[in-house]
Amino acid sequence: MGGRAGFFEVEILDWKTKEQLCFLDKVEPNATIREIRLMFHKLYPRWYPARQSIKLDPKGKSLRDEEILQHLPVGTTATLYFKDLGPQIGWTTVFLIEYTGPLFIYFLFYFRMPFVYGLDERFTSSPHPVVNLACICHSFHYIKRLIETIFVHRFSHGTMPLRNIVKNCLYYWGFAAWLAYYINHPLYTPPSYGKKQINFAVIMFLLCEAGNFSIHVALSDLRRDGSKTRKIPYPTKNPFTWLFFFVSCPNYTYEVGTWISFTVMTQCVPVGLFTLLCFIQMTIWAKDKHYTYLREFKDYPSLRMPIIPFLL
Repeated sequence: MGGRAGFFEVEILDWKTKEQLCFLDKVEPNATIREIRLMFHKLYPRWYPARQSIKLDPKGKSLRDEEILQHLPVGTTATLYFKDLGPQIGWTTVFLIEYTGPLFIYFLFYFRMPFVYGLDERFTSSPHPVVNLACICHSFHYIKRLIETIFVHRFSHGTMPLRNIVKNCLYYWGFAAWLAYYINHPLYTPPSYGKKQINFAVIMFLLCEAGNFSIHVALSDLRRDGSKTRKIPYPTKNPFTWLFFFVSCPNYTYEVGTWISFTVMTQCVPVGLFTLLCFIQMTIWAKDKHYTYLREFKDYPSLRMPIIPFLL
Protein backbone atom coordinates (compact mmCIF):
# COMPACT_ATOMS: atom_id res chain seq x y z
CA MET A 1 0.00 0.00 0.00
CA GLY A 2 1.82 3.16 -1.15
CA GLY A 3 1.08 6.87 -0.79
CA ARG A 4 -1.39 8.51 -3.20
CA ALA A 5 -0.30 11.11 -5.79
CA GLY A 6 2.94 12.02 -4.02
CA PHE A 7 1.42 11.93 -0.53
CA PHE A 8 2.76 9.82 2.33
CA GLU A 9 0.89 7.50 4.67
CA VAL A 10 2.10 7.43 8.26
CA GLU A 11 1.30 4.73 10.78
CA ILE A 12 2.21 5.39 14.39
CA LEU A 13 2.76 2.39 16.66
CA ASP A 14 3.23 2.13 20.42
CA TRP A 15 7.00 1.73 20.95
CA LYS A 16 6.52 -1.09 23.51
CA THR A 17 3.50 -3.13 22.35
CA LYS A 18 3.85 -2.33 18.59
CA GLU A 19 0.07 -1.79 18.59
CA GLN A 20 -1.12 0.65 15.92
CA LEU A 21 -2.27 3.91 17.55
CA CYS A 22 -3.22 5.76 14.38
CA PHE A 23 -2.93 5.80 10.59
CA LEU A 24 -2.49 9.19 8.94
CA ASP A 25 -3.55 9.26 5.29
CA LYS A 26 -2.44 11.80 2.63
CA VAL A 27 0.39 13.45 4.61
CA GLU A 28 2.36 16.07 2.68
CA PRO A 29 5.94 14.91 1.85
CA ASN A 30 7.36 18.15 3.30
CA ALA A 31 5.46 17.74 6.61
CA THR A 32 7.71 18.15 9.65
CA ILE A 33 7.76 15.91 12.71
CA ARG A 34 6.23 18.84 14.60
CA GLU A 35 3.23 18.78 12.23
CA ILE A 36 2.90 15.01 12.66
CA ARG A 37 2.94 15.49 16.45
CA LEU A 38 0.07 17.99 16.10
CA MET A 39 -1.95 15.55 13.95
CA PHE A 40 -1.37 12.85 16.56
CA HIS A 41 -2.40 15.29 19.33
CA LYS A 42 -5.75 15.90 17.58
CA LEU A 43 -6.49 12.17 17.77
CA TYR A 44 -5.13 11.81 21.34
CA PRO A 45 -5.66 15.16 23.14
CA ARG A 46 -4.09 13.88 26.39
CA TRP A 47 -0.72 13.46 24.63
CA TYR A 48 0.20 17.05 23.84
CA PRO A 49 3.26 17.53 21.54
CA ALA A 50 5.79 18.04 24.37
CA ARG A 51 4.80 14.65 25.87
CA GLN A 52 5.44 12.81 22.61
CA SER A 53 8.66 11.11 21.62
CA ILE A 54 8.39 10.10 17.95
CA LYS A 55 11.06 7.66 16.71
CA LEU A 56 12.01 5.72 13.59
CA ASP A 57 13.09 2.79 15.73
CA PRO A 58 11.51 1.75 19.07
CA LYS A 59 14.88 1.94 20.84
CA GLY A 60 16.30 4.77 18.76
CA LYS A 61 16.58 8.52 19.34
CA SER A 62 13.61 10.87 19.25
CA LEU A 63 13.17 12.70 15.96
CA ARG A 64 13.61 16.46 16.10
CA ASP A 65 10.65 18.78 15.43
CA GLU A 66 12.21 20.28 12.32
CA GLU A 67 12.98 16.98 10.55
CA ILE A 68 11.04 16.54 7.28
CA LEU A 69 9.16 13.34 6.44
CA GLN A 70 10.47 12.87 2.90
CA HIS A 71 14.08 13.30 4.09
CA LEU A 72 13.77 10.40 6.54
CA PRO A 73 14.84 6.87 5.52
CA VAL A 74 11.23 5.71 5.01
CA GLY A 75 9.05 4.60 2.11
CA THR A 76 5.81 6.33 1.12
CA THR A 77 4.22 4.38 3.96
CA ALA A 78 6.23 5.45 7.01
CA THR A 79 6.15 3.56 10.28
CA LEU A 80 6.91 5.71 13.33
CA TYR A 81 6.95 4.78 17.02
CA PHE A 82 5.39 6.79 19.84
CA LYS A 83 6.60 6.92 23.46
CA ASP A 84 4.81 8.89 26.19
CA LEU A 85 7.35 11.10 28.01
CA GLY A 86 4.92 11.83 30.86
CA PRO A 87 3.70 15.25 32.09
CA GLN A 88 6.05 18.05 31.04
CA ILE A 89 6.96 21.45 32.48
CA GLY A 90 8.53 24.39 30.60
CA TRP A 91 12.24 25.08 31.21
CA THR A 92 11.61 28.73 32.12
CA THR A 93 9.20 27.63 34.86
CA VAL A 94 11.67 24.93 35.98
CA PHE A 95 14.50 27.43 36.43
CA LEU A 96 12.31 30.03 38.14
CA ILE A 97 11.23 27.41 40.71
CA GLU A 98 14.75 25.99 41.16
CA TYR A 99 16.44 29.39 41.63
CA THR A 100 13.82 31.26 43.67
CA GLY A 101 14.00 28.61 46.42
CA PRO A 102 17.72 29.05 47.34
CA LEU A 103 17.31 32.82 47.37
CA PHE A 104 14.62 32.79 50.08
CA ILE A 105 15.87 29.72 51.97
CA TYR A 106 19.26 31.43 52.49
CA PHE A 107 17.51 34.47 54.05
CA LEU A 108 15.84 32.25 56.69
CA PHE A 109 19.30 31.46 58.05
CA TYR A 110 20.88 34.87 57.39
CA PHE A 111 18.18 36.68 59.39
CA ARG A 112 18.61 34.10 62.18
CA MET A 113 14.99 33.07 62.41
CA PRO A 114 14.29 31.91 66.01
CA PHE A 115 13.27 28.40 64.92
CA VAL A 116 16.69 27.90 63.24
CA TYR A 117 19.32 28.63 65.88
CA GLY A 118 17.32 29.34 69.02
CA LEU A 119 16.09 32.44 70.84
CA ASP A 120 19.31 33.50 72.60
CA GLU A 121 20.05 37.19 71.87
CA ARG A 122 23.68 36.38 71.04
CA PHE A 123 22.32 34.44 68.08
CA THR A 124 20.51 37.32 66.41
CA SER A 125 23.40 38.80 64.39
CA SER A 126 26.90 37.89 63.28
CA PRO A 127 30.06 39.79 64.30
CA HIS A 128 31.80 38.80 61.03
CA PRO A 129 31.42 41.12 57.95
CA VAL A 130 32.14 38.13 55.66
CA VAL A 131 28.75 36.67 56.64
CA ASN A 132 27.00 39.74 55.18
CA LEU A 133 29.22 39.59 52.11
CA ALA A 134 28.44 35.88 51.58
CA CYS A 135 24.71 36.64 51.71
CA ILE A 136 25.12 39.43 49.14
CA CYS A 137 27.14 37.16 46.80
CA HIS A 138 24.77 34.19 47.16
CA SER A 139 21.74 36.41 46.51
CA PHE A 140 23.46 38.10 43.56
CA HIS A 141 24.22 34.68 42.01
CA TYR A 142 20.61 33.49 42.10
CA ILE A 143 19.10 36.86 41.12
CA LYS A 144 21.45 36.83 38.10
CA ARG A 145 20.24 33.31 37.24
CA LEU A 146 16.61 34.42 37.44
CA ILE A 147 17.26 37.45 35.20
CA GLU A 148 19.07 35.22 32.66
CA THR A 149 16.18 32.74 32.69
CA ILE A 150 13.66 35.48 31.86
CA PHE A 151 15.69 37.66 29.47
CA VAL A 152 18.69 35.73 28.10
CA HIS A 153 18.27 31.95 27.78
CA ARG A 154 16.80 30.35 24.65
CA PHE A 155 15.97 26.68 25.10
CA SER A 156 16.39 24.12 22.30
CA HIS A 157 14.12 21.72 24.22
CA GLY A 158 11.06 23.53 25.53
CA THR A 159 10.18 21.22 28.40
CA MET A 160 11.43 18.60 30.84
CA PRO A 161 9.56 15.78 32.66
CA LEU A 162 7.58 17.10 35.63
CA ARG A 163 8.99 14.34 37.91
CA ASN A 164 12.52 15.82 37.52
CA ILE A 165 11.52 19.11 39.18
CA VAL A 166 11.25 17.43 42.61
CA LYS A 167 14.75 15.94 42.29
CA ASN A 168 16.23 19.25 41.06
CA CYS A 169 14.57 21.29 43.81
CA LEU A 170 15.77 18.88 46.50
CA TYR A 171 19.31 19.39 45.19
CA TYR A 172 19.28 23.20 44.89
CA TRP A 173 17.06 23.98 47.88
CA GLY A 174 18.65 21.35 50.11
CA PHE A 175 22.19 22.55 49.46
CA ALA A 176 21.16 26.21 49.90
CA ALA A 177 19.83 25.33 53.38
CA TRP A 178 22.95 23.32 54.28
CA LEU A 179 25.38 26.06 53.18
CA ALA A 180 23.34 28.82 54.81
CA TYR A 181 23.07 26.92 58.11
CA TYR A 182 26.86 26.76 58.53
CA ILE A 183 27.82 30.16 57.08
CA ASN A 184 25.27 31.99 59.27
CA HIS A 185 25.79 29.82 62.36
CA PRO A 186 26.61 31.77 65.55
CA LEU A 187 29.78 29.67 65.95
CA TYR A 188 30.99 30.32 62.38
CA THR A 189 34.68 31.32 62.20
CA PRO A 190 35.90 33.62 59.40
CA PRO A 191 38.60 32.64 56.84
CA SER A 192 42.14 32.00 58.11
CA TYR A 193 43.82 34.75 56.05
CA GLY A 194 41.23 37.39 56.86
CA LYS A 195 40.56 40.34 54.54
CA LYS A 196 43.19 39.36 51.93
CA GLN A 197 41.54 35.96 51.39
CA ILE A 198 38.05 37.47 51.33
CA ASN A 199 38.95 40.32 48.93
CA PHE A 200 40.74 37.97 46.53
CA ALA A 201 37.73 35.61 46.57
CA VAL A 202 35.23 38.43 45.94
CA ILE A 203 37.22 39.69 42.90
CA MET A 204 37.38 36.13 41.49
CA PHE A 205 33.66 35.65 42.21
CA LEU A 206 32.68 38.81 40.32
CA LEU A 207 34.97 38.00 37.36
CA CYS A 208 33.49 34.48 37.08
CA GLU A 209 29.92 35.81 37.30
CA ALA A 210 30.68 38.36 34.56
CA GLY A 211 32.25 35.58 32.45
CA ASN A 212 29.30 33.26 32.95
CA PHE A 213 26.84 36.00 31.96
CA SER A 214 28.91 36.90 28.87
CA ILE A 215 28.90 33.26 27.67
CA HIS A 216 25.13 32.96 28.17
CA VAL A 217 24.59 36.12 26.10
CA ALA A 218 26.94 34.81 23.35
CA LEU A 219 25.09 31.45 23.26
CA SER A 220 21.73 33.23 23.18
CA ASP A 221 22.88 35.39 20.23
CA LEU A 222 23.49 32.19 18.22
CA ARG A 223 19.74 31.60 18.29
CA ARG A 224 18.58 35.18 17.88
CA ASP A 225 16.66 34.26 14.71
CA GLY A 226 14.59 31.73 16.69
CA SER A 227 16.36 28.79 15.02
CA LYS A 228 16.87 25.57 16.98
CA THR A 229 19.75 24.47 14.75
CA ARG A 230 22.98 23.89 16.64
CA LYS A 231 25.87 26.18 15.64
CA ILE A 232 29.51 26.32 16.74
CA PRO A 233 29.97 29.11 19.33
CA TYR A 234 33.02 31.31 18.72
CA PRO A 235 34.73 34.04 20.80
CA THR A 236 33.38 37.57 20.29
CA LYS A 237 34.97 40.96 21.01
CA ASN A 238 34.08 40.49 24.68
CA PRO A 239 37.30 39.19 26.38
CA PHE A 240 35.25 36.93 28.69
CA THR A 241 34.19 34.89 25.64
CA TRP A 242 37.82 34.21 24.65
CA LEU A 243 37.64 31.09 26.79
CA PHE A 244 35.84 29.60 23.75
CA PHE A 245 39.32 29.28 22.19
CA PHE A 246 40.10 26.55 24.73
CA VAL A 247 36.84 24.96 25.97
CA SER A 248 33.47 23.97 24.54
CA CYS A 249 31.44 24.96 27.63
CA PRO A 250 33.04 28.04 29.25
CA ASN A 251 29.73 28.81 30.99
CA TYR A 252 30.38 25.71 33.14
CA THR A 253 34.05 26.69 33.64
CA TYR A 254 32.97 30.09 34.97
CA GLU A 255 30.16 28.54 37.07
CA VAL A 256 32.63 26.20 38.80
CA GLY A 257 34.99 29.19 39.26
CA THR A 258 32.15 31.10 40.96
CA TRP A 259 31.63 28.33 43.51
CA ILE A 260 35.38 27.85 44.10
CA SER A 261 35.56 31.60 44.86
CA PHE A 262 32.59 31.31 47.23
CA THR A 263 34.33 28.37 48.96
CA VAL A 264 37.54 30.41 49.42
CA MET A 265 35.51 33.41 50.63
CA THR A 266 33.57 31.50 53.29
CA GLN A 267 36.15 28.74 54.02
CA CYS A 268 33.22 26.44 54.72
CA VAL A 269 33.35 22.64 54.18
CA PRO A 270 29.71 22.22 52.97
CA VAL A 271 30.36 24.90 50.29
CA GLY A 272 33.44 22.97 49.19
CA LEU A 273 31.44 19.73 48.91
CA PHE A 274 28.70 21.50 46.92
CA THR A 275 31.41 22.93 44.61
CA LEU A 276 32.88 19.45 44.08
CA LEU A 277 29.45 18.01 43.18
CA CYS A 278 28.83 20.97 40.82
CA PHE A 279 32.17 20.31 39.13
CA ILE A 280 31.43 16.58 38.66
CA GLN A 281 27.94 17.24 37.25
CA MET A 282 29.07 20.06 34.96
CA THR A 283 32.00 17.99 33.67
CA ILE A 284 29.48 15.28 32.66
CA TRP A 285 27.29 17.88 30.87
CA ALA A 286 30.32 19.55 29.24
CA LYS A 287 31.73 16.24 27.93
CA ASP A 288 28.33 15.31 26.52
CA LYS A 289 28.01 18.66 24.73
CA HIS A 290 31.65 18.55 23.54
CA TYR A 291 31.23 15.11 21.93
CA THR A 292 27.94 16.23 20.34
CA TYR A 293 29.81 19.17 18.74
CA LEU A 294 32.59 16.83 17.51
CA ARG A 295 30.00 14.46 16.05
CA GLU A 296 28.00 17.20 14.30
CA PHE A 297 30.79 19.46 13.01
CA LYS A 298 33.73 18.14 10.99
CA ASP A 299 35.53 21.51 11.29
CA TYR A 300 35.13 21.79 15.09
CA PRO A 301 38.18 23.55 16.67
CA SER A 302 40.65 20.81 17.68
CA LEU A 303 42.22 22.80 20.55
CA ARG A 304 39.04 22.82 22.63
CA MET A 305 38.51 20.61 25.68
CA PRO A 306 35.08 20.16 27.37
CA ILE A 307 35.53 22.28 30.55
CA ILE A 308 39.18 22.85 31.62
CA PRO A 309 41.66 24.24 29.04
CA PHE A 310 44.26 21.64 27.89
CA LEU A 311 43.19 19.16 30.60
CA LEU A 312 39.58 17.98 30.72
